[in-house]
Amino acid sequence: MNFQVTVLKILVSYPDGFAVMPDLKRDLAILATSGRDWGERTKRLAARMPDLDIFSQGLVERLNGGWRITEKSRAVLELMEARPSDVELRSEAPRAESSPAAPGPPLPGLTREGWTQRRQRRRPARERARTKAS
Repeated sequence: MNFQVTVLKILVSYPDGFAVMPDLKRDLAILATSGRDWGERTKRLAARMPDLDIFSQGLVERLNGGWRITEKSRAVLELMEARPSDVELRSEAPRAESSPAAPGPPLPGLTREGWTQRRQRRRPARERARTKAS
């Protein structure tokens, strides 16, 4: 499991991108023990940004007993999660002016609106889990 990618993925799932340390540690523990799929996924994402350093690059801020993701970090995550064909299309688009094939509509859940809707659906479940754990 890649710690830095995992931290970014956890923070982006919270409202306003901010999580206090106990919540962050709990989520890290859950993902660390969730199986090989998560570890393989974070390694794949980390391979796209081999020099990733969330603190020195200004991707995460330390605030009031917690960490918050920055807008720059959201852009980095979007780049890391882009399908290889999307990245190639973006990099080739400025060079190929007469490109007849335009990329199709984004998949559901991959747009900012999709992420927001998913976070809003998960919020009640997260609150129930917190009350059960208390």
